[in-house]
Amino acid sequence: MALQGISVLELAGLAPGPYCGMVLADFGAQVVRVDRLGSRGDLSFLARGKRSLAVDLKRPQGAAVLRRLCARTDVVLEPFRHGVMEKLQLGPEILQKENPKLIYARLSGFGQSGRFSRVAGHDINYLALSGVLSKIGRSGENPYPPLNLLADFGGGGLMCTLGILMALFERTRSGKGQVIDASMVEGTAYLSSFLWQSQQVGMWEKPRGQNLLDGGAPFYTTYKTADGGFMAVGALEPQFYKLLIKGLGLKSDELPHQMSMSDWPEMKKRFADVFAKKTKAEWCQIFDGTDACVTPVLTFEEAAHHEHNKERGSFIIEEEHGVSPRPAPLLSDTPAIPSSKRDPFVGEHTEEILREFGFSQVEINQLASDKIIESNKPRANL
Repeated sequence: MALQGISVLELAGLAPGPYCGMVLADFGAQVVRVDRLGSRGDLSFLARGKRSLAVDLKRPQGAAVLRRLCARTDVVLEPFRHGVMEKLQLGPEILQKENPKLIYARLSGFGQSGRFSRVAGHDINYLALSGVLSKIGRSGENPYPPLNLLADFGGGGLMCTLGILMALFERTRSGKGQVIDASMVEGTAYLSSFLWQSQQVGMWEKPRGQNLLDGGAPFYTTYKTADGGFMAVGALEPQFYKLLIKGLGLKSDELPHQMSMSDWPEMKKRFADVFAKKTKAEWCQIFDGTDACVTPVLTFEEAAHHEHNKERGSFIIEEEHGVSPRPAPLLSDTPAIPSSKRDPFVGEHTEEILREFGFSQVEINQLASDKIIESNKPRANL
């Protein structure tokens, strides 16, 4: 795989960090999750392909263990607020002095500097501070976040992954690692670059929910069907809009011009009345295979079993693990091969990992005796 031979130490955290580590593992990196003693494991359910080392970093002996591991590691991924790692004597200045090739990825909500760098937050807060949340929501209603996808996973985990890959590539030329400051606020803002640039042409001049791409247009929104399902309409271009009108059984010459914004509210009601007369399956029969840009809004279960997705193998379906999206994008020569093993128990691989990094059994036993590390090997089935 593309990242085979790359070693990663992922300090356990919530959502964005585990996602970043899982992506790296899916594409071949050897990812060790560094867990706290007595913790319950990865509550983000994103531990695929990782091993677990349980160590108490708050005690000097535990911090010394991590420093020793970092001396032989390619990437360390830490998800804490600014100053936490420095307090543990595990900041980049110390670790990169021992290992100049180390890539030190710092993934946080507000970044490593600025007045908010030491305060708590979640996806909705980072989304709000980026400016993006102000653009999301129905007309006349409060802004609302699209789950916790944008800041946590898009602007956070995925942007941090991109930073790590760029740093790994640059290291092939300079031989040196570097520090990555991945702020979820800035990552989300960067994702929204199109919104910022397109303001100049008036694409967002109307209030939230009344513009071309935020649900204001009758040809770029969702409609309820007779059986309680939904269809998504994205017929932006005139030629696609004509096919939408044809599929709905309407006549263009009896309707206002597509871009007559003052008529959009009434057009949405008219389209809604038409969509409500047929089931989701019936609308699929009408629009599937056309360029009307009309598709069903699929549930998770429907998405996994949709013919197009099945033909591409877009979802991994396993009896033991259920359904999960296949890693993307597809690489022709070195595709990702996600692990099919169960998620690791906290501390399941502690001794195994320490031995790989040169710790003797005597040292391991002493660390266990001092309660610096924790081993939780699965019990054999009786």
